[in-house]
Amino acid sequence: MRAIAKWEGIPIFDSEEAEAGFWAENKPDLRLMETAVAGPTESAESVTITLCIDPRMLARIKRLARSRYLNYQSMIKQWLSERMEQEVRDSNR
Repeated sequence: MRAIAKWEGIPIFDSEEAEAGFWAENKPDLRLMETAVAGPTESAESVTITLCIDPRMLARIKRLARSRYLNYQSMIKQWLSERMEQEVRDSNR
């Protein structure tokens, strides 16, 4: 399986079948996926924190992230963001 390192390496597809065929033989590079999740400005606006997590839980999170071609820290930030938005919506009801 070939790793796609640049967005330019992903063609415009004429059909879902063509896209499925492409992704059956290719996968996005981890760094490409990180830029899609983090974006170019997020690192400049981020604050570093320390968080203690059970090692077994962290191992499970890392496995999940790897299966989705994501950095585990980016995935955790995505989860926190989604949950925060849900909490805000629920509190405004």
